[in-house]
Amino acid sequence: MGQYLAFDLGAESGRAIAGKLSGGHLAVDELHRFPNTPVRDGNALCWDTDRLLEEVRRGLDVAVHERNLALDGVGVDAWGVDFGLLGDGGRLVEKCRHYRDSRNNGMVEKVFECVPREEVFRYTGIQFMQINSLYQLYAMKLGDASALAAGRQLLHIPDLFNYWLTGVARSETTIASTSQFFNPASMSWATELLMRLDLPTGFLCPIIPPGTYLGKTIDAPHVPVYATAGHDTASAVAAVPAEEGDNWCYISSGTWSLMGLEMDRPVIDARSLALNVTNEVGAGGKIRLLKNIAGLWLLQECRRAWIEEGTTYSYEELTRMAAGARPFAASIDPDAFLEPGEMPRKIAARCRDTAQQPPESHAEYARTILESLALRYRHVLESLEALGGRHIEVIHIVGGGSRNALLNQFVADCTGRRVVAGPSEATAIGNILVQAMGAGESGGLEEVRRVVRNSFAPATVEPHPSADWERAYERYRRIVS
Repeated sequence: MGQYLAFDLGAESGRAIAGKLSGGHLAVDELHRFPNTPVRDGNALCWDTDRLLEEVRRGLDVAVHERNLALDGVGVDAWGVDFGLLGDGGRLVEKCRHYRDSRNNGMVEKVFECVPREEVFRYTGIQFMQINSLYQLYAMKLGDASALAAGRQLLHIPDLFNYWLTGVARSETTIASTSQFFNPASMSWATELLMRLDLPTGFLCPIIPPGTYLGKTIDAPHVPVYATAGHDTASAVAAVPAEEGDNWCYISSGTWSLMGLEMDRPVIDARSLALNVTNEVGAGGKIRLLKNIAGLWLLQECRRAWIEEGTTYSYEELTRMAAGARPFAASIDPDAFLEPGEMPRKIAARCRDTAQQPPESHAEYARTILESLALRYRHVLESLEALGGRHIEVIHIVGGGSRNALLNQFVADCTGRRVVAGPSEATAIGNILVQAMGAGESGGLEEVRRVVRNSFAPATVEPHPSADWERAYERYRRIVS
């Protein structure tokens, strides 16, 4: 029997979740929850890592001193691409930038001026998004070369917290693979790509697989720390309760939606380049062939805008409102909305630009977003089936977004596939079970998923296709093309 503590740092909030593994079953308990609010440093949008570290230490204190848990492991997972650069003495050379910071604008094109798009993809197999670590580094080179020169160790967010907990600087594979300067075929840094861009390589840390024991916490209590599957999506996919076989895909649903297949090797060719998919590393030596989709972020931003105007809704209220709203009022491409602020205005403008009437109420905005996500999932599903050479019969939706029953039904109806929703705490569950793998208490990925199936009951949603969804999909395809 083992007891583990997972720190799951998300773009909106973080949690400390304890897990007790016994007899092939896992029980989880949320001990501490805290907001994750970006901060401004001049014109820069940054993460408040100092406060997040305080919250992590608070979570440890709750587990050990208030709950009296004898922990067999601690692991940290977080969002991808963002990093901290440590200088002399192990201090950050600047605050950790937020992936939505405006300094990334235009960097993809500037990189392509030095290394063509096809060659960047050949090195890395990663889809092109201006948020990727590669373009953040290039923005540093063009904007503040002194900060870049001062860097001695580059650590992505979960690796950074592992360093602060243990003093050990390592780069865990799943989070490194989000950077677009990691080669998933050789499982090594794509140093040649960085050198062609005149970017340093000396600050890259040794790469380790998920489940690696790092050491005990520097501060008392001295508990073991494991580099779990540090990318939150990798942890979530490890906890997908899929049976054996390859007739399923996953959606890790939250602020972002990460939709993909689990593969034995990366798919880096002309087709995957044309479809702009990504090859990221998963637990158990798997590759996550996936697409990043701008998820429930759009609804979160609309809610924030309406709160600023004086109207506050819970997410449950917005979902109920959407269920009663006029269907198929408009369709949008969720991935066209990356930057924060004024989301309802931006959605209305995009509708007008595509010859559609904008939503007429908050309820219609919410429904338009949820319907458009389902349409986007279908579009991506078709690409994944073509690349993977397989027919998908089941869509597993995990993460916080799996609790949205209306969206789950939209996905089933739009795609014509059965949806299995849950567990909602998949990221923390995967974090805990990958730690258990590292500790020798759990075997491989199949055993991990058996534990998930034994421990958490998902909701199954059967599809009800309709001509209305078909017409909406044809309209969506015209809009995005």
